[in-house]
Formats: sequence, C-alpha cells, structure tokens
Amino acid sequence: MLLGQIGTLQSPRFMYVCMSLDRGSFSVVYMVREKKTGKLYALKCLKKKHLVQSNLENEIRVLRRINHENVVGLEDFYESRTHYYLVMQLVSGGELFDRILDRGVYTEQDASKVIKQVLEAVSYLHKNSIVHRDLKPENLLFYSAEENAKIMVSDFGLSKTVENGVMSTACGTPGYVAPEVLAQKPYSQAVDCWSIGVITYILLCGYPPFFEENETLLFSKIRRAEYAFHSPFWDDISDSAKDFIGNMMEKNPTKRFTTEQALKHPWVAGNAAKDVDIYQSVCEGMERMFAKSKWKRAFNAAMAVNHFKKGGIFQSAPAPSPSSLPCATVQSSSQKDCEMSDDVDPNGNLIPDSGNLSSSIPVENVCAHLRVHPAGNSTKEDVQFRPSTR
Repeated sequence: MLLGQIGTLQSPRFMYVCMSLDRGSFSVVYMVREKKTGKLYALKCLKKKHLVQSNLENEIRVLRRINHENVVGLEDFYESRTHYYLVMQLVSGGELFDRILDRGVYTEQDASKVIKQVLEAVSYLHKNSIVHRDLKPENLLFYSAEENAKIMVSDFGLSKTVENGVMSTACGTPGYVAPEVLAQKPYSQAVDCWSIGVITYILLCGYPPFFEENETLLFSKIRRAEYAFHSPFWDDISDSAKDFIGNMMEKNPTKRFTTEQALKHPWVAGNAAKDVDIYQSVCEGMERMFAKSKWKRAFNAAMAVNHFKKGGIFQSAPAPSPSSLPCATVQSSSQKDCEMSDDVDPNGNLIPDSGNLSSSIPVENVCAHLRVHPAGNSTKEDVQFRPSTR
C-alpha cells in the first residue's frame, strides 16, 4: 500500500489508513489497520540516521517483555534500510490532565482509581525487573474516550531492565525525579514510587509539590523533600490521601512505600478517598501552573478515528468520540492573576511566563537522552517491511 508521506512500503499485515497522529524531528506516528482483523494500531516510524545515540534497542527489548492491560504494548517491530517501524497499541483517549479538566466533576475517588491502575501497571513492571524512570502525567493516557476507559502507562524511552535492582544513570523529568537520583547515588525501583507520589499530589490540588523557575533551586527542594499541604488548597483533602503521598514521597528510598504496600493503603484499596467534588480547585491549579506550558496538541488519535469512520473508511466498530481539549479558561476570581507574569504558586514560588514543567525535558546536566518523538518525512528509497531480527 502507498503510505502517503513516508514513501512506498509493503507490509503483509498492515495498511496505512490516515494522516499522521504525531510528528517531530526524528519520528512520525501513523494510524494503520491490520488487514486481516481491521484492528487499528499506531505505527511509529523512526529514521535510523537519527538514532545512533538513542536507547531504541533498550526500549524495544523492554516492550517485548511487557504484557499488561494498563501498559501500552508493542505489537510488532519491522525495519527497512532507512527506518525502524514500531507497531504499537493504539491509545485514543487522550492525556490525563485533558480528561480531568473536561470532567466538570472530579473527586478524590476519581484520583484514587487512576493511581490504583498506575500502581498495578508499575507493580507488574517491577516484578519483571523493569523500572520506568519517567513516570509523569503526560505518560498516563486513557485507552479510549469512553467514560470508564482504563489508564495506560506509556513511553518507555528511559525504562531500564535491571537484574540486581540497582541503577546509577541519573535521568528523569524535572519535578518528578526522586531525591536519590539528583544526589547521584545508586537507586532502585523506588524512584518510580516517588514519581507516583508527585503525580498523586498534583491530581489532588492541581499544582506540583516542587516548582522553581531555577532548576538548581528546584533540585535543591526535591533533594530535601521539601513540600507541604497548603491551606486552603488541601483543607478538603482527606488525611488518608496525605498519608499516602507522604509514604510515596518519603525521602529515604528504603522507607518509601513499594507498589505492593501502596496498593494496600486504605486510600487506594479501601474507602478512605473522599467523594467530595474538588474539580474547581484542581482545575484552577492546573490552569495556573500548566496552561502556560505547550500542551501536546498533535493530531489526536481519537479525533482521527472518529473523522475517518464518519467518512465511511471504517465500517466495523463504532467510532469513539473525540477526546476533549483542556480548559481554555477558568471562570474564577483568580483568572486575572493567571494572566500575570509575576504569579506565585501556593509554595510561594515565582511562576514563569513560559512554564515548562509538564514538557518532556530531560534533567539538565543530569540526563542526556534522545526523545524519539516526532518526525520528518521518509523517502521512497525504503524497501518492503521485514520483521527485525534484533
């Protein structure tokens, strides 16, 4: 089949069906359909010439070991003379923040359900000696646009398979990286649990526990585990939720909760999570802290599926509805403040005009890695698909 902008490629299993879902400097993601079943997948095309220094082989090795309902899986892997092709599970429900901002009603119980699924996925990874090392809200996706869609953990570009349980390469994303990583000490799977604690904190108030425009100051706060539950933002949050976060964001990794301990905590396993609407405060916090960042607005998979099914290209399964965009504005007394360049967050930190806390940025001078997101067109020099022997 003719694959549009990426040249002429023949696959025994898949056919190109629509425009790209995501693109950037080094890769492009297309939607493809399996010929035999009609099932849709995401095809990630990566130029070999840009991947000399990447961890692609490590990522593929990790993905091939994974099979869990809450982890985006690798379906197949091909290569041509110029490209690698990863056939991935198609996840079309959008990012976590987007869905929260669109809900209208949001409670601790909703956050607890999300975190429970994340914990189950990460627990599975840890049992298989895999550490994700870059857990953050952007890597938590909804499987579909349905109301009760499950959470999927994605992006294993920094993941690591460890046999002895100890790592030393410092990497992660600012704001989510554990203290021991910044201290350049050997670390373990506990770094993922720290990140889950940070994510939980954000899900319950809308702002991060650590934020500084200056990364040196940011890392200093993280290394000291210096955070608080500020009033009035945390007044309506349960003590159980705060206890859970405290155990996940324990500075000492040997005392920090494991995923198994976290899954047994009453806030996750019991009924300790409150059923009180916290949407307004969380939405305001997210708008205040994250709206100035560049939200990932690549062509959305859910919108693509819906558009092409409406056009009659797909006649099988019903089309999922387009996932929502994040709130553009929040009608509140703090809206004017959100537009100011000298805002401060609840921690008393200055909020920069072009905040980038939620962007995929490696820890400066701590982690050097190549993000294989996005793309460039290939040429017609490609040969037919062939399964990789790697």
